[in-house]
Amino acid sequence: MEPATARYGPESLAEAAEPFLALVRRCPTAKAARHRLHEEVSREQYYQHDATLAAGTTALRHVRDAARALRSMLNPQAEQAAGFSLAEAIWNIASGRADPSLSPAFYADLTHLFRALTGRASLPPVVPGSPTAGLDGREAALERSDRLDLLWQHVQARMQRFPTGLDPEATARRARREEAVRKALGGSPEDFQDWQWQARHVLRDASPLSQVVRLSREEREAIEPLASHRIPFGVTPYYASLIDDDPEVGRDRALRAQVLPPQDYVRQMVAHRGQRQCAFDFMLERNTSPTDLVTRRYPAIVILKPFNTCPQICVYCQRNWEIEEPMADGALAATPVLDQAIGWIRDHPSVREVLVTSGDPMALPDETLLGILRQVAAIPHVDLIRIGTRTPVTMPMRITSALAEALGGLREPGRREVCVVTHVQHPYEVTPRMVRAVDRLRRQGISVYNQMVFTLFVSRRFEATSLRMLLRRIGIEPYYTFLPKGKEELAAYRVPIARLMQEQAEEARLLPGSRRTDEAVYNVPSLGKNYLRATQHRDLLAIRPDGSRVYAFHPWETGIAPTEPYVGRDVPLLEYLNRLEDLGEDPRDYESLWYYY
Repeated sequence: MEPATARYGPESLAEAAEPFLALVRRCPTAKAARHRLHEEVSREQYYQHDATLAAGTTALRHVRDAARALRSMLNPQAEQAAGFSLAEAIWNIASGRADPSLSPAFYADLTHLFRALTGRASLPPVVPGSPTAGLDGREAALERSDRLDLLWQHVQARMQRFPTGLDPEATARRARREEAVRKALGGSPEDFQDWQWQARHVLRDASPLSQVVRLSREEREAIEPLASHRIPFGVTPYYASLIDDDPEVGRDRALRAQVLPPQDYVRQMVAHRGQRQCAFDFMLERNTSPTDLVTRRYPAIVILKPFNTCPQICVYCQRNWEIEEPMADGALAATPVLDQAIGWIRDHPSVREVLVTSGDPMALPDETLLGILRQVAAIPHVDLIRIGTRTPVTMPMRITSALAEALGGLREPGRREVCVVTHVQHPYEVTPRMVRAVDRLRRQGISVYNQMVFTLFVSRRFEATSLRMLLRRIGIEPYYTFLPKGKEELAAYRVPIARLMQEQAEEARLLPGSRRTDEAVYNVPSLGKNYLRATQHRDLLAIRPDGSRVYAFHPWETGIAPTEPYVGRDVPLLEYLNRLEDLGEDPRDYESLWYYY
């Protein structure tokens, strides 16, 4: 297959937009070109409304959305905020003065924008199951039902590409892996079932991990410098047993990506080791912490961070700048500091909900964890306690019957509720042990929700939908799907906004209602969640020379109080498609990606 980069350049743009280029070529200045382009985009949209009417609503939607995106980028304020003028770039291209720094990714996005505007969008492959017109009554209902059966068969076939940890083959494979891991660590079957043994035997560097996990040369070279530079890294023995001995098959790709950092991540972390708070605190928690251990971005919710470590470290952790190592000594906040934080919450009656997280509070002993939670529960105005934990995934034996019962005892229906928010990333992480852990919580009346991070390694067609279907079967409700944060060290994990929007519209939308309850969000530094389904919450400002789209994200306060938007750069779409191709995907399956803004 011809490399995608070879298909995009000035020639592809000329093919898509020559009438527009001819008009701006005659303009004396970039300002005049911007004005003329703005007029022509609106004129073209009006013309295409009639010209594409026969093509159906999808073509009309592409025209409308492309026109809106182009007009947004042709705004002088957008140019100023983005630090780049798309109008001037188009004017220079039309006049034969194209900036040589303009990449194939830039030309690709602009080419597809003009194709969409002129009614020539590359529509996705037709999915069987579209309803047939011309019928009525029971005849129409039967025809539609038959086609919906075909549609679901298509969806199911795509989801079946992704094995789950509940498949018999997977459970047998994991049984063998578990035996090998515990023997290498000198543990008995009873030890492996003990969460405290798991916590004591976290694999913290390349040498012990390579004894129980088959590592590639690149993986080992990335891990080796971590310990000496105090970069957080750790894998529980249980999670190590979920990683396959035949990584070339690719079943465990998402699991490896969770814990085995790429070399670029390591280089970034090492380079900024002495300035982590400034370099990696993407969410600006330093600006939203009214007292130690508390983060507040919303009127009625705060985050309480009593325990600054985890038994296992996710590579893309939001707080990788805070955590030193897994299960680090001294990670529990000092009693006076914790008392002060809880006292601060007690003194602010507007706070109704407390999310206890940080690191992973469920890695604390029962007595310590429950002592903290009972102090929070004793605050009269707190009526919901959320516990953020990944232990159901990384160390499910931690959710003992005794702990589940004690957590359930904190509930007072009608007065105070307790729930758990976990982070399952892939169907292959789900195991019978996790199912039992979740069931223990559910039997105590504790709801369990999931927050997924939509990284490259879980972003293939119908991969996230497969997870949602499985989560509901085991008692976990999809809650949020986060776009990866725009942290420099996480470049290998990031996915463009357009792909998450495409996933929500073309894949998640096909699921039963209770399986698609999650909300797609982008976390705005210091200000909180931006809901991506609502296009009014963001504006497209520019397409930069490297092909990255620049957005202004409007925070939740917009319309309530004067607040400046956050300007952030996205992942170039062409770059993302090339990386999917490297993972074995056919980019043509994602062709409609270009038309989500």
